[in-house]
Amino acid sequence: MRKNEVMEKFMFNQHPADIADHLEALDQKSRNIAFYMLSNDQKVEVFSYFEPDIQQEIVRSLTDKDLAEVLNNLEPDDRTELFENFPDELIKHSINLLNDEERAIALNLIGYKEDSIARLMTPLYVQVKEHYTVKQVFAHIKKYGKKAETLNYIFIVDDHNKLIDDLKIGELLLADEDTKVADLIDRNFVSLVTTTPIESAFEVFEKYDRSTIPIVTENGVLVGIVTFDDIFDRMKMRDTEDIQKFGGMEELDVSYTKTPILELIKKRAGWLVILFVGEMFTASAMSYYDDEIAKAVVLALFVPLIISSGGNSGSQAASLIIRAMALGEIKIKDWWYVLKKELASGLALGGILGLIGFTRILIWQKTGIYDYGEFWYFIALTVALSLIVIVLWGTLAGALVPFILRKIGFDPATASSPFVATLVDVSGLIIYFSIAAAILSGKLL
Repeated sequence: MRKNEVMEKFMFNQHPADIADHLEALDQKSRNIAFYMLSNDQKVEVFSYFEPDIQQEIVRSLTDKDLAEVLNNLEPDDRTELFENFPDELIKHSINLLNDEERAIALNLIGYKEDSIARLMTPLYVQVKEHYTVKQVFAHIKKYGKKAETLNYIFIVDDHNKLIDDLKIGELLLADEDTKVADLIDRNFVSLVTTTPIESAFEVFEKYDRSTIPIVTENGVLVGIVTFDDIFDRMKMRDTEDIQKFGGMEELDVSYTKTPILELIKKRAGWLVILFVGEMFTASAMSYYDDEIAKAVVLALFVPLIISSGGNSGSQAASLIIRAMALGEIKIKDWWYVLKKELASGLALGGILGLIGFTRILIWQKTGIYDYGEFWYFIALTVALSLIVIVLWGTLAGALVPFILRKIGFDPATASSPFVATLVDVSGLIIYFSIAAAILSGKLL
């Protein structure tokens, strides 16, 4: 690809995200050449839109001078996320290329726990003192606001850098220029402590509908801000992982299209083997009831109907509870409330399916579609009662397994649909044949 062709294709009035998309579609050599031809400002902007593997590839292709230019001008939160995906030797090399100020910021951010909100914060914001007038605030913004990640909020601190309040830029625009900041604030603000888990921060953003939230130390000292776009990216990653886990597989480290086939098989095989072994117990359970099936072959006709109903009800309940947990609607302490609610739901749903199952056998018997024999009524009763009990059991299992997993420190999303369905399949057969033995004993059995 000639240089002028690259310039024509990638440099003409395109958003950095679009340029990144075009570059990612190129082969490695062409991509590196095209990226090198970007202006310094474009390099910084485009670099942040690349996938982690492409970022590492670009980093290794740049000279130390060009890499230092990119890293020193990246937003601190974007740079921290970049370092998280780097091997140790590349982190060390990259940090040594930073200037003193940026190196201190990077080391400070990397020092926080991986799941803490501080890992997403940026120190690029505008702060003022409460004795400033509105006129002084705008003069301060003009002087220092160019590097700020957002100007939607201005943060007010005291002489010890403790956060006092924050103001929307709109409030300042509507105020007289001689008005003091102290007259505009009420000292009622929302903030997050540096050690707050990222999961908990999701709830705060959703509750208060904020675009930006300040980050403070345990002593209330303002050290950074987190914007909604950074939180949104993590929420998207979390939801993707939960969906993949709920489908009965490990979460992917990169996007589906970039995951090699062998890695994809590896991520899926583990859970498939575990679930397959679990389903083997279904065959074992059926073999235990060989005599009953031999005496009343008609019982086998309803096995798929019985176990699928239980598995479906369990998957429904698990989906509802896991999503409610992710949104912060229910906590571990709410297990009793959920148990009572799902008990009523399970009985109602089981009753509906049980009635349908009984009616189906009644209609087939009376219309001659199928002859269940002289004890057809008891067979219908067996199917109906089994559906009620198994759907109830599936509902309770699907609802409570996520609570148990969270209690012992596992991700509730691990209570995937296949996992719950397998659990209910095996136990459902035992319930079905136990009820059949009780009702049909002395008749068909």
